[in-house]
Amino acid sequence: MNKIQEILEKSLEKISNAASIDDIENIRIDFIGKKGLFTNELKKLKHLPVTDRPLFGQEINKAKNVFLTNLSSAKNQLEGKLLLDSLNVKPIDVSLAGSNSSKGSRHPISLVRSKIEQIFKNSGYKIKVGPEIEDDYHNFTALNVPENHPARAMHDTFYFEGKKLLRTHTSPVQIRSMIADGAPIRIIAPGKCYRCDSDQTHTPMFHQVEGLVIDENISFANLKAVLHEFVESFFEREIKLRFRPSYFPFTEPSAEVDILWENDEWLEILGCGMVHPNVLTNSGIDPEKYSGYAFGMGIERLAMLYYGVRDLRTFYDNDLSFLKQFS
Repeated sequence: MNKIQEILEKSLEKISNAASIDDIENIRIDFIGKKGLFTNELKKLKHLPVTDRPLFGQEINKAKNVFLTNLSSAKNQLEGKLLLDSLNVKPIDVSLAGSNSSKGSRHPISLVRSKIEQIFKNSGYKIKVGPEIEDDYHNFTALNVPENHPARAMHDTFYFEGKKLLRTHTSPVQIRSMIADGAPIRIIAPGKCYRCDSDQTHTPMFHQVEGLVIDENISFANLKAVLHEFVESFFEREIKLRFRPSYFPFTEPSAEVDILWENDEWLEILGCGMVHPNVLTNSGIDPEKYSGYAFGMGIERLAMLYYGVRDLRTFYDNDLSFLKQFS
C-alpha cells in the first residue's frame, strides 16, 4: 500500500469517528490544511521526475476528492442531527402566532401637520414652503413690522451676520409667494420657525402653519367661515369659536381666535386678520383692487389639544414610551 492510500484510509477512519462539527473542522485542517498530510504529499510533486508528475498528481487529487466527499457527507449528517436534537428539545408549535417586531411610526407633530395640510388641500389651498434662514426684509419689513417692534429685538430673534436670521414665522413664504405669483392666491405655508423662547408652552424651534387668501371682494366673513370649518374638521366635532380684537402689524383688523374647550374654558388657538394694505403694496399687489385674509397657528399647540398633552416639551424628549402611543 503506497503512502497516499495510507493517508486516505487514515482520514476516512477519522471521519467515521467524528462526533461533532468541531471534529470535522479539525480533520479538514489535519489533512488538507496548510500543513496537512495531503498538502505535504502534494509538495513532493516538484521533486519528482517530470515523467512521474502527472500520475502522482492524479493519484493525490483522486484521494483528496474521496476525502472531501466523505468529509462533506459526515458534516451534513452531524448538522442534521443537531437540528433534530434542537427540535426535540424545543418543539415548535406552528399554529402559534408569530412574534411582533417593533416598528417605527410618524411623530405626533408630523401627524398633526399632515392632518392640517390635508384639510386645507381639500379646500383648494396650495402648499408653499420657503427658506428657514431669512433676511430682515422678508421676515419683518415687507410685513409692515416697524423698526422698533419688540419682535426685532435680539432677545426674541436668532440673528446671523449680514442681516440674516432664523425666520420667526412662516409669513415670509407669503411675501415670496405674492411677489412671485401675484393675485389671486390661496396658500398655506407650513414649516419650522425659531424664537428665543423656552418654557412649558414654548420651544426655541416650533412648527407653524400660516394661511393666505388674496382675491377680489374678500371679507372678514370669509375668514370666519374658513376658520370655523377648519377647527371643526380638525377636532372632528362641533366647536364654538370666539374672535377677540387684537393687533398684528401685518393685518388690519386683527383678531385672536379662541375655542370653547373642556369645563367651558376658552383657549386661544390662532391669530388672524385682513391683510394690511401696506403688505399688499410691498408685495406688488394693488390694495385698491384686491383684499385678503391671513391666519397663523402653532402645530404644537393644536397637537397638545388634540392629544391631551400638557407639556409641549414632551414632544421632543425622545421618550419611546410616549411616542409609541402614536404608532
